Amino acid sequence: MKEYKYTINGNKYDVVIGDITDNIADVTVNGEVYKVEMEREEKKIEKPKVVRPVAVVEPKAAPAGGAGARSQNAVKSPLPGVITEIKVAVGDEVSAGDIVVVLEAMKMANNLEAEKSGKVTAVCVQEGQSVMEGDPLVVIE
Repeated sequence: MKEYKYTINGNKYDVVIGDITDNIADVTVNGEVYKVEMEREEKKIEKPKVVRPVAVVEPKAAPAGGAGARSQNAVKSPLPGVITEIKVAVGDEVSAGDIVVVLEAMKMANNLEAEKSGKVTAVCVQEGQSVMEGDPLVVIE
């Protein structure tokens, strides 16, 4: 039971909210009892995420340094997060500075840009996927 005191346009009201059953509340205003029907909360239905297939090209032979072509030419995740948008597809031509992926981290959207111009040869992630720092996201040759 909750009690409230209100003054509206100079009139004083003592309000007591009693039992609530389903969406009906027992409310007493200045000693007079009312049954108050409350609007039901709409249940939010979350849309399922559509996952589109991603083409992944196998990396070329590893250069002398031991690192694969994929990791050498990949735009990598700068921090852990979730991929919210992929703005390129395999075969797209990109210029240095073009946004290729949007990464949500710490409740902020981070636009990740191509570090060099070239052709997208692989997209290594999907929207909704969690990634760790350093994970390859998009390979640009």
